[in-house]
Amino acid sequence: MTQKTVREAALNILVRVGESGGYSNLLIHQSIEKDGLNSKDVALLTELVYGTLQRRDTLNFYLSPFVKRKVQPWVKWLLYMAIYQMQYLEKIPDHAIIHESVEMAKKKGHKGIGSFVNGVLRTVQREGLPSLESIEDPVERLAIETSHPKWLVERFVRWYGIDQAKSMCYRNLHTKEVSIRVQTLKITREEVIETLQKDGIEVERSKLSPQGIIIKKGNVFRHPLFKDYLTVQDESSMLVGEMMDVQAGMLVLDACSAPGGKTTHIAEKMGNVGEIHAYDLHEKKTKLVEQKAEELGLTIVEAKQGDSRRLGEIYDGETFDRILLDAPCSGLGVLRGKPDIKYQKSEQDIVNLSKIQRELLEAVSPLLKSGGKMVYSTCTVDKEENEQLIQTFLEDHSEYELDKAFQQELPEVCQGLPGLSDLGLQLFPHDLNTDGFFLTRLVKK
Repeated sequence: MTQKTVREAALNILVRVGESGGYSNLLIHQSIEKDGLNSKDVALLTELVYGTLQRRDTLNFYLSPFVKRKVQPWVKWLLYMAIYQMQYLEKIPDHAIIHESVEMAKKKGHKGIGSFVNGVLRTVQREGLPSLESIEDPVERLAIETSHPKWLVERFVRWYGIDQAKSMCYRNLHTKEVSIRVQTLKITREEVIETLQKDGIEVERSKLSPQGIIIKKGNVFRHPLFKDYLTVQDESSMLVGEMMDVQAGMLVLDACSAPGGKTTHIAEKMGNVGEIHAYDLHEKKTKLVEQKAEELGLTIVEAKQGDSRRLGEIYDGETFDRILLDAPCSGLGVLRGKPDIKYQKSEQDIVNLSKIQRELLEAVSPLLKSGGKMVYSTCTVDKEENEQLIQTFLEDHSEYELDKAFQQELPEVCQGLPGLSDLGLQLFPHDLNTDGFFLTRLVKK
């Protein structure tokens, strides 16, 4: 595929995500599969889509003085993509970016639109972009500079102060490295590292999980080991399996299990001995859990469709040795990999989700045996979904307490982090270069 058509593919994805609420990661994957892109094209497509989406509001600020009339959505996204390349990508000269953009405008629209795009971009090139320093309010400036909705930045500042909010917003602009988990019942981490390095893939050992590997350079997805031995999983997410404190032979509930990364990790930690009842609201998603377990050769996972708020109708109280509630959440910790989330969420969504999270906690907690342990986790950095939720749950349930061993058992690299408190561990994306993630472990007295 030529660079020109890579840019056309990028523009189509941007319009679908920006105007119709499509998911960038899924659309990129579909485009890669459909068009059979080589690694260079994949890199450019990913850079253009994620980069333009990540900085949408900044690009809008830059462009506003130069576009005084309403334009069609695809023209707006074409201009955003062009400004993104001119401002943030050093390898591509401005004249090439302008030429490609004008040609695309003529092809997708007509000659008049081509002339308009040419005029805008040449003026930008000649006059330069407006300065962000002109925004006096520090919160508004941070919001536009890092392209986060203002309400979200205000919320970050309220919870964590301006410095922590700044670090988080800036880190969210940069995509993170891929990390994988090794199925260590089949192959050791060292054997995988040796094989990958031999095949030219640069790696690093995870400090959060003895099964984790960080890919520094190279494409692990097309490696022969990938399907049957490896699972793509963020290191913060691997920490959940490590902190479940499971043993072989246990009966475990994973209340919100799809797509199955944590479920299969727990099965591996149990030596594939025992039972894991893995639920998801959508039948289609339970199939993903089944498929993942099958690929990894794990036989103790029983994936079922169901609303975990109603599991009390299926199981007696005190049934499970361990429960994982990886609750549906706002996803504000994964903005680096899914930048569209920040434009699609509202404060009301957080309120609604914290209500569902509480309902799930209330529903599954009676199913835990006395002396049993429950891990609660989310991929968000919002206190209303995390510490505040746990605090109120514990105030209302004297039969539960925080597991005192939790903090001691955390990996050394987590000790002393600013987000470690009596209520659990809040990982920020800038702490260990992982997703933003919260987890805690409760024990039933």
